[in-house]
Amino acid sequence: MTLHHLMLFLHVCGVVVWVGGMAFAWFCLRPAAMQLPPDRRLGLWAAVLRAFFPMVWISIALILASGFGMLIETGFARAPIAWHVMLLTGLVMIAVFASIWFGPWRTMQQAVGAEDWARAAVAMNTIRQRVGFNLGLGLLTTAIATLGLGL
Repeated sequence: MTLHHLMLFLHVCGVVVWVGGMAFAWFCLRPAAMQLPPDRRLGLWAAVLRAFFPMVWISIALILASGFGMLIETGFARAPIAWHVMLLTGLVMIAVFASIWFGPWRTMQQAVGAEDWARAAVAMNTIRQRVGFNLGLGLLTTAIATLGLGL
């Protein structure tokens, strides 16, 4: 095993947790949660995101550290174009996640704590839209990573 293999493993682990978690939330948890009344649904989402979002921050750290490590090892000029595109899409994803963390996520936590279900629902809807965007971008980035190496 080389350092490159270790960095690639950490990179893929970070992506699996982040993109896989978004896919699970979007395609499995969201439809199931819709069966609950608003107060229980929003309470469930608050609890799930409270556990998931710190994992996203750890994933971001792993992805950034390993990705830049592999870029530095290869050399930015010698890296495939796909790697540069992945860097760009990854940075956009991080910015979108930060916008969730510092915006509607804080609002949702406060609203759920105050049992202000209308305000919590608005915040959750914003989170849902941004996670949907990030999920699409994450899948595109995965396609670039696996199909675009010839770029």
